[in-house]
Amino acid sequence: MSSLIGYLKNLPGYHTKRKLFVFESDDWGSIRMPSNNVILEMLNRGIDLSKGVAGRYNVYDSLATYIDLSKLFEVLTSVRDSNNNHCVVTAMSVVANPDFDLIAQNDFRQYFYEPFKLTLQKYPGCEKSFELWKEGISLGIFIPEFHGREHLNFLRWMEALRNGDHYAHLAFKYNFWGYPRQPDSYQPNRSLQAAFDIDQPSDIDIMNEVISDGLNLFRELFGYSASCFTPPNGPLNRINEKKASEEGIKAIQTARMFYKEPIGNEKTRMTMRYLGKRNDFGQIYLIRNCFFEPCGNKRTDVISKCLDEVEQAFKCNKPAILSSHRVNYIGALKPENRDNGLILLKELLESLVKLYPDIEFISSTQLTDLILRNEL
Repeated sequence: MSSLIGYLKNLPGYHTKRKLFVFESDDWGSIRMPSNNVILEMLNRGIDLSKGVAGRYNVYDSLATYIDLSKLFEVLTSVRDSNNNHCVVTAMSVVANPDFDLIAQNDFRQYFYEPFKLTLQKYPGCEKSFELWKEGISLGIFIPEFHGREHLNFLRWMEALRNGDHYAHLAFKYNFWGYPRQPDSYQPNRSLQAAFDIDQPSDIDIMNEVISDGLNLFRELFGYSASCFTPPNGPLNRINEKKASEEGIKAIQTARMFYKEPIGNEKTRMTMRYLGKRNDFGQIYLIRNCFFEPCGNKRTDVISKCLDEVEQAFKCNKPAILSSHRVNYIGALKPENRDNGLILLKELLESLVKLYPDIEFISSTQLTDLILRNEL
């Protein structure tokens, strides 16, 4: 079934004879797990952070250290394509994280955030990370694009905190929010990670403000405007797409061909997306059709599975758009996780240039421009 869905995903929309390979990676800039000690503290209090769908993020993911980025850049620059270009990561990045101190000082009545550049100073090994972000940009191998202001639905989170949710407050004590929702959590079925999901139509206006604010901060941090946007966990209302368009966003990424747009009051609107499809605001959709997630993956064929997906994309005359989260390359909590992820990434990239001598490594930004110009 998964191969059939993959085939269907590659049928409609933009086609090209060129073998274009786009490496998209989510979650850069966002906090996740502060330390291994926090994992143990939570376990001692009865919360096993390794459980559930998000378990691998809780156990392995954190802000990228200077060493993490250095080693990732070594792998990226070790392989060149048919045009003698290195592989480039389109780093879907958030630009802010909660300011826990200010929120607590105001008794959870008001939400405050800080630019992620300041957050880096609070995490051991990350103090000089932003220098490598800028170096990666200048080298053209690490290109930040917009993943949101935060990877957090702050409306839901603050509501849970104000309503005395025990687990939200326990996680808050340790400066994170990515705990597995418990049956007795406050409204446990509402994701805290889905930053732009809405619970009522009035939330849409607030999300518009977050988009504008986040994109302004993006420009301040990186010195250029974002053109691509991957909403955390997917949900985004079309009115928020319009606001993003007004702020310069040309493309919206998703992994889903059939998309449930949130419209509030627990209702959604089903739409179909495909690569290059334009919405009412002139934006295009980029659909991910390849996946590489070695972290926590017990499958031994993670490389061959990804290569099969790339082959399927190229046979259908589609760019291969890879989804591979930051967690696969982070070693702050467990260095062996980063080392294993990078070994497999290097093997994947070397296999690609061997199998496809005419492969081209490009960014999501470059692919967006190609599609908008209708260049084949």
